[in-house]
Amino acid sequence: MASLAASLPETAAAAIFAVAVLHTFSTRFFAKLAHLQPRHAGLWHLLAEVEVVFGFWAFVLIAALFWLSGKDAAVAYLEGRNFTEPMFVFVVMVIAASRPIVTTVIDLVRLLASMIPIPRTVAVYFLCLSAVPLLGSFITEPAAMTLAALMLRDSYFRQGLSVRLKYATLGMLFVNVSIGGTLTHFAAPPVLMVAAKWQWDTLFMISHFGWKAAVAVFANALVLTWFFRKEIAAQGRTDLDSSQPAAPFAIRGIHLAFLIGTVFFAHHPVVFMGLFLFFLGFTEAYKAHQDRLILREGLLVAFFLAGLVVLGGLQQWWLQQALVGVEPTLLYFLATALTAVTDNAALTYLASLVDGVSPEFKYAIVAGAVTGGGLTFIANAPNPAGVAILKSSFDDESISPMGLFLAALPPTCVAILAFQAL
Repeated sequence: MASLAASLPETAAAAIFAVAVLHTFSTRFFAKLAHLQPRHAGLWHLLAEVEVVFGFWAFVLIAALFWLSGKDAAVAYLEGRNFTEPMFVFVVMVIAASRPIVTTVIDLVRLLASMIPIPRTVAVYFLCLSAVPLLGSFITEPAAMTLAALMLRDSYFRQGLSVRLKYATLGMLFVNVSIGGTLTHFAAPPVLMVAAKWQWDTLFMISHFGWKAAVAVFANALVLTWFFRKEIAAQGRTDLDSSQPAAPFAIRGIHLAFLIGTVFFAHHPVVFMGLFLFFLGFTEAYKAHQDRLILREGLLVAFFLAGLVVLGGLQQWWLQQALVGVEPTLLYFLATALTAVTDNAALTYLASLVDGVSPEFKYAIVAGAVTGGGLTFIANAPNPAGVAILKSSFDDESISPMGLFLAALPPTCVAILAFQAL
């Protein structure tokens, strides 16, 4: 696996991975085909779903492995993959998006917004792109993405924002969530992959990454909010209270306990899946205080990430070669670029397999991985969650990958300045 010469299955896996990446940039094409060829509209709509792309091509890869390596090798490879992260993201998405959790976070954001001497809609927008992404350092990035996306969707995206502002908001949200999880050693997937082996704790993360990320997050949110302040004030609404009664504090506390328990046992699927089943029973027992759980959206995101796990497992032979022996500054920019076409957690995991690396190597690879985490749908594990929640607010219920990339470039450049100049 580590040698430059690749086996036939590895070469096939690299080719399939490349096609899958191209497919993510072509989803709008398949959405248009659904209108042009209504006879097969179901198939084209399926292939137009971003969350389906990597799962679909993972099936193609497994079929190829059956043909090239035989049933036993293909099954052994599949069973050797670790699907904890897709399962965790699914569970934390559903719990974080429950009405008692969302209502609690909205109340906190409104309280903070009332302390800022600017129009309420502008202040809430600013906090959704700054405070909530930084909150991801404690409740995990997928949960922060879910909460921020839900608040932005209901209070802004559905209220007639321009397409330009929608994409600018989406790109900044993805970038700020990616870098905003670096205040601790357990919340950002790319940090989680290396923290134990490299003995990084929360104090280390704050002193080397976190404060720089916080500066970039607030600078990004401040500039975008100021630039579009008139449109945000005119179109945004923060008074969208539900006609249903607010959940009692006891119900909110129990939901928060489920969320905290899931985060605490994030590495133990037996535990957090048990908690999740208990959570489903609890929501069924207290239906009056619940909205529809986002089970479909969560399952699609989990399917996407599981496909990425399957496809990414056979990319080590070329990714690791690309990382070894590169000067730290160049490695930082290389990691940022590679993150756009690979999951950043997979990138840092491969880096953790290299022994005897310098502190400069470690900083460059992790900083680059989180910097590029907002450029594409696949760059960071929480991104598909944001896509699943927000895409209904875009034309044809589809988000342009190129539009996202271009929108994420300016905040990514700010992150580059923070990690390289501060």
